[in-house]
Amino acid sequence: MKNSGNTNKSEPTIIPRPSHNVSRNEISRSALKVLYRLHQSGFQAFLVGGGVRDALLGLHPKDFDIATDASPDEVRALFSNCRLIGRRFRLAHVRFGREIIEVATFRAATDANEKHADVEHDDEGRILRDNVYGKIEEDVWRRDFTCNALYYNIADFSIWDYVGGAKDVEQRRLEFIGDPDTRIREDPVRMLRAVRFAAKLDFRIASDVKESILKNRELLSNVPAARLFDEFLKMFQAGCAQKTFELLREYGLFRMLFTETDKELDKDGEFLRFVHMALENTDARVAADKSVTPMFLLGVFLWAPVKAFAEKLRSKEKMSISQSLSLASYEIAGLQQSRVSIPRRFTTPMREMLAMQPRFDVNRGKRASKLLEHRRFRAAYDFMMLRAKCGDFDSDLAQFWTDVQLQNSDQRAVSFELASKPTTSKRRRPRKRRKPKVSSA
Repeated sequence: MKNSGNTNKSEPTIIPRPSHNVSRNEISRSALKVLYRLHQSGFQAFLVGGGVRDALLGLHPKDFDIATDASPDEVRALFSNCRLIGRRFRLAHVRFGREIIEVATFRAATDANEKHADVEHDDEGRILRDNVYGKIEEDVWRRDFTCNALYYNIADFSIWDYVGGAKDVEQRRLEFIGDPDTRIREDPVRMLRAVRFAAKLDFRIASDVKESILKNRELLSNVPAARLFDEFLKMFQAGCAQKTFELLREYGLFRMLFTETDKELDKDGEFLRFVHMALENTDARVAADKSVTPMFLLGVFLWAPVKAFAEKLRSKEKMSISQSLSLASYEIAGLQQSRVSIPRRFTTPMREMLAMQPRFDVNRGKRASKLLEHRRFRAAYDFMMLRAKCGDFDSDLAQFWTDVQLQNSDQRAVSFELASKPTTSKRRRPRKRRKPKVSSA
């Protein structure tokens, strides 16, 4: 716990430009435009959060969030390309083409019971709305981790540090600002952020933060499922999925997100190996700058629960394996929505990918050859190959489906045993000419 009893500290430790390595060359042009215009208009303007932290670590920052004493309306008045968003937290988004620079007004600490305060908490202490503005020395106490509470001042390129964040970055230590239990109750998603930062930055989570996570992990059930899907994307598509998964399991957070999957992981070592290989593959693709889709990893996580449910369905009524997998994936995905809300654009192709798996068992005939033309073939093939590596699918068949993709049409006809039969032209029988009717007149 860092500075829990010193929330009135008003003077920061100022790190002058010659004493740190944050360079404007690492800051996007769009963010610099916003910072300079705010400063030239008489407002305080700071780059804050992950952008400063990553620059200090020698990484290339991708997130450029700005904090200022200008109100959201004042920010909007300065930028014609700005719009205000959010009810929970009122923010200004300044758009430059595809890039959006987020500008937040300094927030003050306040009580939900304070008269006229635009702030609201639920019974567990989670912040539902917070739009009470203040000064920078108040704003720092609203941030979660010390490493994310460093302010880069565009006025003189110095860094303002109120909570010892620079030292924690240097020592790669993840500390909450203030009491960990309070910070987690305010926003339980901070537990997932702690795991994500620890995995991404190779930071050590402080012992009091660990204890608080283990004690408060059930609070994740209070978080909207749609917001948890956003966190899922950040955790598993940033190139550190494997390490993130291990930490989530260590702190009992994974079962809060994927309950049915966690049950299967506890009793099926082969499934755990399958998941690990999928995560390694995902990280390798990110490292190689290849595309990744959440649909694939969601299918991996739900594969064992779907198979188990499909077997139950087939024991009750007669249906094909593909039909049972399709129905089971629909049911399991429906159960998952109460934890992590998965948009239909991902659940639909995921169901198709899982239901296609039995079709790889057959490599003869026209229907088998048609599988190559299926719009989900590539995803289903990659999924099958992952199963083959884990011993869950015949390796010879897997090699067949790999080879046949490189063959021409004649070679495929042979592989699928589609030998064309010679077409014999049948002679048409001459049509009988009708006799003309004789009139009786």
